[in-house]
Amino acid sequence: MAIWIQILSGSDKPIYAQIVEQMATAIAKGQIVVGDKLPAVRKLAAELVINPNTVANAYRILERMGLVVTKTGSGTYVSDIKQRSKDASQINILSERMDNLIAQGLNLGIKKEDLIDMFKQRLGKFVQKL
Repeated sequence: MAIWIQILSGSDKPIYAQIVEQMATAIAKGQIVVGDKLPAVRKLAAELVINPNTVANAYRILERMGLVVTKTGSGTYVSDIKQRSKDASQINILSERMDNLIAQGLNLGIKKEDLIDMFKQRLGKFVQKL
């Protein structure tokens, strides 16, 4: 399993957040799956030429999100989706983000049906069976 992480040095987004976002997307898309072992902190840090603490921070955030589990002495692995908690605060944040996107679309003059089609197309990039 190879993970391609691209760090944009000129980005406003911190490096650890870029790692979290890209790994979370890879998990959502099934590019890395349940049980897959993530690269060791030092190995990924060396590959990206960044401080190992930055990678460790990203892994801690992924673990708090429930996307990975760390087994001391063994490594960090993608967690089973059935065992991930559905945190109400995370669901509320997602709902607010969706509301903002819907408002932006409507303000651009996009019809309701077209917004739904756009959502289904984007979702199709992550979920194969719609």
